[in-house]
Amino acid sequence: QVQLVESGGGLVQAGGSLRLSCAASGRTFSRYTMAWFRQAPGKEREKITAISWSDGNTYYADSVKGRFTISRDNAKNTVYLQMSTLKPEDTAVYYCAASEYSTIWSAKYDYWGQGTQVTVSS
Repeated sequence: QVQLVESGGGLVQAGGSLRLSCAASGRTFSRYTMAWFRQAPGKEREKITAISWSDGNTYYADSVKGRFTISRDNAKNTVYLQMSTLKPEDTAVYYCAASEYSTIWSAKYDYWGQGTQVTVSS
């Protein structure tokens, strides 16, 4: 069992930056591929980035490539999402998710955080 708690969301102006954190419980964090999803009102949930449990490889959706950076600190059981050059269309609830021993291409995640709101004003 893994419990995930996101933090760091808020209101930011377009062009600004924000860093989200996701703290995981348990002693097996290093076995989990971690991902960030987001869901805007009226839209489907979108997987935007993931980082591998094994080799640190990363995946980015085209919508965030070059602006967002995912990283993890296994010693702190935490995954981060550094968001830069934010746009109003980045406004959404952001969720972190965990999948044990999976690849960064996996669409199936077993554990989810409660989400944190990110609002980008124009």
